[in-house]
Amino acid sequence: MAFTPNNEKVKTENDPLRKVKQTAFKKGEFLRYDVSYGFFDTAEATLEIKKTSKKINWRNTMHIVGKGWSKGALSLFFKVEDRYETYVDEETNLPWKFVRHVREGGYKLDRTINFDQYTNKAIVFENDRKKYSVDPNTQDLLSAFYYARTLDLQNAKTGQEYVINTFFDREMYPLKIKFLGKEEVKTKLGRFSCLKFRPLVEEGRVFKEEEDMTIWISDDANKVPIRVKSDLLVGSINMDLVEYKNLVGSLNEVKK
Repeated sequence: MAFTPNNEKVKTENDPLRKVKQTAFKKGEFLRYDVSYGFFDTAEATLEIKKTSKKINWRNTMHIVGKGWSKGALSLFFKVEDRYETYVDEETNLPWKFVRHVREGGYKLDRTINFDQYTNKAIVFENDRKKYSVDPNTQDLLSAFYYARTLDLQNAKTGQEYVINTFFDREMYPLKIKFLGKEEVKTKLGRFSCLKFRPLVEEGRVFKEEEDMTIWISDDANKVPIRVKSDLLVGSINMDLVEYKNLVGSLNEVKK
C-alpha cells in the first residue's frame, strides 16, 4: 500500500507552505561516486550542497549541484558532461529553481524550471517559455532525492511504498519508492548496514522493467546512498560511494 511521507507539519495561515523537519544533511556535504558499466569504470559523479546559497522569493535556500562525467576510453567515443542544480527551500525542502545542463555524445539539453510553490506552477525555459500546472509539494528530479532522505523510516515495513510528486520532462510523475528491507553492502570504503529501496522507474526508454533500479542507503541519520545498481536494456550500471565530506554524523559501518 502506498502512502505519502509523514514528516510534514501542518500549514499555517501565515505561511501556506508545508514545513519539513530534516536532520539528514547540511550545507557543505559532498559525495563522490565511481560509476562502472560491467567490469569497466566509465564515469564519476558528485553530489554537493554548496556552503553558500541565495534567497529566492525572499526565502533561504540550499544550492545543490549534481555532476556526472565520463572518463577513460568512454570519453573517446561518447563524452558525457552532465550538470544538475536545484535551489531548495530550507524550511519546506521544495525547489524554487531547477537547472539541467546535459552533454551526452551529440545530445545537448539546456533547461531551467522556475517553481512557484504558492500557486503550484512550473515555468520551463528551453528555447521558449511555457507554464505548467503542478501538484502541491512538487519536487524536481534532484530535490526529490534529497527530500527522500528526510523521510521517517524508523517504522518502515518491507513492501511499503513512498510516493513523491515529481515534475520531470514537462509532466507530473509520481515517483514511487518501495522499501525492500535491510542489507549489508561491502564497498571500497568498508562494509555498511543499509536500507534497501527500489524506485519504480519508467520502463522501455532505458530500463527493461520498472523495477530495474535498486538503491542502498546508509541505515543511520545521514541516509546517504552507498550503492545504486541499474539494469539497462543492455548491460548494467553500478554506482558506489568512494568519498564523502561534511556529513551530519558517522556512517553506520559494520565492524568485522
